[in-house]
Amino acid sequence: MLKVRLRQAPRGGGEPRLLPVGEPAGVPHALRAAAAASGFTGAAGQRLDLPLPPGEPEGRLLLIGTGAARRALDWERAGGAGLAALLASRPGSGPGLSRGPVPRLALDARGLRPEAAAALAAGACLRAWRYGAARPEAAPAPEALDLLVDSPEAVAPHWARAAAAVRGCLFARDLTAEPANRLTTRAFAARLEALAEHGIAVDVLGRKRLAREGLGGLLAVGGGSVNPPRLAVLRWRGSHAAPPIAFIGKGLCFDTGGISLKPAAGMEAMRADMAGGAACAGAMLALALRHSPAPAVAVLPLAENAIGAAAYRPGDVLRMGSGRTVEVVDTDAEGRLVLADALHVARRFRPAAMLDLATLTGAIVTALGAHRAGLFGTDAALMAQAAAAGEAVGEPLWAMPIGARHREDLNSAIADLKQCASGRLLPDACHAAAFLREFAGDCPWAHLDIAGVEARASADALGPKGPSGFGARLLDSLVAHYFEDPDRH
Repeated sequence: MLKVRLRQAPRGGGEPRLLPVGEPAGVPHALRAAAAASGFTGAAGQRLDLPLPPGEPEGRLLLIGTGAARRALDWERAGGAGLAALLASRPGSGPGLSRGPVPRLALDARGLRPEAAAALAAGACLRAWRYGAARPEAAPAPEALDLLVDSPEAVAPHWARAAAAVRGCLFARDLTAEPANRLTTRAFAARLEALAEHGIAVDVLGRKRLAREGLGGLLAVGGGSVNPPRLAVLRWRGSHAAPPIAFIGKGLCFDTGGISLKPAAGMEAMRADMAGGAACAGAMLALALRHSPAPAVAVLPLAENAIGAAAYRPGDVLRMGSGRTVEVVDTDAEGRLVLADALHVARRFRPAAMLDLATLTGAIVTALGAHRAGLFGTDAALMAQAAAAGEAVGEPLWAMPIGARHREDLNSAIADLKQCASGRLLPDACHAAAFLREFAGDCPWAHLDIAGVEARASADALGPKGPSGFGARLLDSLVAHYFEDPDRH
């Protein structure tokens, strides 16, 4: 993450400076003629690269059009768009800002409200993220950002809050970007255990403890891999004597489909089948970094769905942690099995609400594409709160149904229920939600099917192409707005 320092004045070292402008009057007086000649009016999405005005140190000024920005998200997108223009520069690519990697830049937020200034910096940090573990030379980005503000003391608490959410999101991206030979179940568990330094209590259950708990779904899904299944339980105790909010995240480090083998084309993307677990872990980090008063718990089932002598089969009947039996129809519908066991474990904490996140079905991608995640649930208030939190951070949801017929389709002749239905043109996303509802009990519950939004097909203002960290900031925003007041629950 960019190292951000709050300053009242630029250093004067000639670093590039980004200036948000919402109307022509916001352009420095000495540059207004040049801006007018270029047609720059400050409309959202406009950018203009100019020399710094006379009297300033030698360097470049990038004007960023914000339009009538009102929400924090508008300012984040403006900051990210400006940073993107800077990152587009490469040695030899032309005049202006195109002078190669820049170790430091300045973001001029003087004259803005403290929360707007913090949001600008948050957007720049989100856009600056790069995964460089395998090819560090291919991931140039600024190293530090000076946020120029009228009062560092006034902006500091807003920036601390925004920075926590950004760090949580980037932690989720880092995890999701890792290839499966690096992020095995053991390695994933170790990365989670390292969160203890932030005050998060972490307990990782290995195969023997999973067997004692009777978590037959997780054990079956992970049984065919040389990398054994794990269940990670993360707890943030907060400061309120209130029931925790529970996050449940699918952590499939890789999904071959098992015996119901996936097609080869595109299977490499299945290294991101743990994005739901990564998002939940990132949300827990954000809560800890900003010392949220709300208690929270995350239950993350970690496994690799592989083919081996011990792999589970279509037609098997599994006994889940809840005691219910499930007929396996398709070993590639493994996510709902591990989530069902994780929901059972999460209920032991008597949570105020449960939300699970998973790259669960191709059906939700068919329905919603890469534009929104699917939202299912049993509690209208919780679903509305989750949707509002998603809109606030640019991670939108769309409500989907769980009908009586969806549950009827899961009736089994040899078990309590089937894992999924069989046939063509099925509403599998709704079937998966109906299955999970059977394990959520009477606790307010929401299910977010994030398949299709866990990665960006192309760069946008809030991130480069690749892992998006979708869900981490959404969950943090949800807690901040609806679960930190002990009188609400």
